[in-house]
Amino acid sequence: MTQTRSSADTENATRSNSIFDLQAVAAKFPPTADTMLLDIRLTDEPSASSRLFRIYRPAPAHFHRTCDEYLQVISGRGKFVVDGSDPVELGPGQLLFFRRNVVHSIPEVIEGPLVVFSVDTPRRDPADVTFVDPRYGTAADFIRTIEP
Repeated sequence: MTQTRSSADTENATRSNSIFDLQAVAAKFPPTADTMLLDIRLTDEPSASSRLFRIYRPAPAHFHRTCDEYLQVISGRGKFVVDGSDPVELGPGQLLFFRRNVVHSIPEVIEGPLVVFSVDTPRRDPADVTFVDPRYGTAADFIRTIEP
C-alpha cells in the first residue's frame, strides 16, 4: 500500500514508499526567514535524504563535503552557478546535478517564491555547508529545517 503524505504528515518516511504533495508542502513555507533558506525534510536515511527548500535570498558560494546533490526547481526562477560556470537561469521542471565538494551558489532569485526539491546522496547532514568565504557564516546562517 502506498502512503500519501501531505504537509501535515512529513515525519521521516519509514515505510517502503511514500507520496509527497510538493505543492502542499511548499505552501507551508513562511513569507520571510532569518536564514538564507528554509527546508522541510521529506526523507532522511543514511543512503539519501530528500528535502523541499525555499530560497529567501542569494546563497553565496559554498559546497557540501559528504554528498552529491540533485536539485529540481518546483516554483519560481533563479540563477545558479556551479563550479565557476556562468550563471544559468532555472525554472520549474529543470533539474541540476553536481557532485560533493563542487562549489555552487544561487546569486539571484529572479521570481519567487523559489522552491527547490533536493535529493542528497548519501544523506546530507544539515551542518554540511562550507562557505568559500567564511565571513558568510555557518550552516546555521545558511539553512534551518522547519516543521510543516
